[in-house]
Amino acid sequence: MRKAFITGTAGFIGYHLARSLLDEGWQVAGFDGMTDYYDVTLKRRRHAMLRQHPHFTATEAMLEDTAALDAAVDACAPDVIVHLAAQAGVRYSLENPRAYIDANVVGTFNVMEAARRHAVDHLLMASTSSVYGANTDLPYAETHKADTPLTIYAATKKATEVMGHAYAHLWGLPTTMFRFFTVYGPWGRPDMALFKFVAAILDDRPIDIYNRGEMYRDFTYIDDLVHGIRLLIDTVPARPNKPEDIAPGDSLSQAAPWRVVNIGNSNSVRLLDFVEAIERELGMPARRNLMEMQKGDVPATWADATLLHDLTGYRPQTEIREGIARFVAWYRDYYRV
Repeated sequence: MRKAFITGTAGFIGYHLARSLLDEGWQVAGFDGMTDYYDVTLKRRRHAMLRQHPHFTATEAMLEDTAALDAAVDACAPDVIVHLAAQAGVRYSLENPRAYIDANVVGTFNVMEAARRHAVDHLLMASTSSVYGANTDLPYAETHKADTPLTIYAATKKATEVMGHAYAHLWGLPTTMFRFFTVYGPWGRPDMALFKFVAAILDDRPIDIYNRGEMYRDFTYIDDLVHGIRLLIDTVPARPNKPEDIAPGDSLSQAAPWRVVNIGNSNSVRLLDFVEAIERELGMPARRNLMEMQKGDVPATWADATLLHDLTGYRPQTEIREGIARFVAWYRDYYRV
């Protein structure tokens, strides 16, 4: 039985990935800090469902707690580590930047040390499309420059990418970083746009629409994202013998068994169109509060997912209307509205 250690299993993405691997027959050890950045009740419900599986165990502690993290990894002795836990949220990073340094930089260092100690077959770590920052060359490709982050959140995620490269080089630790693009779906995060918009519209509250709706996002449905991660688990990077061995468009490092991969839907959707799709699904109009662009935001994200397809033969493909419909069905059932 293959064993995975996953950080952030009470979170949105970690819960779905853990459930998928358990269903496939893996043994999964989860690790989560249960922070109160958003409703902890939702996190506990996710973990409670995972705990129903006989091959799932969980530790509740912070990534900065080195002793607790090391003990949990030692008990699991994993084949693979998937590091998803982080202090998330672009806007919250303006209010509490220290939380991002502690969780994302220090916490990730602790995870990498544990992976090095156990010489895992593959370390996979979550990054974000936010690292592309001020880059306006769309769609974003992994080989583009990502040196101009616009928030401390994006800066910490970029830091974890380069830290991962250093460890891959120094210790021969096969490492894949994946850059996520606006993930949504059932059991999602309440701070994300879809969750906030649906909740507000059903409660007849106005929704804040930044840049007056002239923003574009590459929305990625959770099942597509998890499938992409699952395929990448078995796509282990190897240090190339010479630079010419690296295929065009591949982000594989010349100096380490390390690469970065976009996981996105490759379809940039206008925010106003996104709102209209929600309105159609709910059968209710939104009360729109049109606002200016918020500090740290970018006007558009758009993933080039060619590398993901080249490596795995897979492309995310869930249409935005279908994904919204699935989320709304879950939301109505969970909150009984």
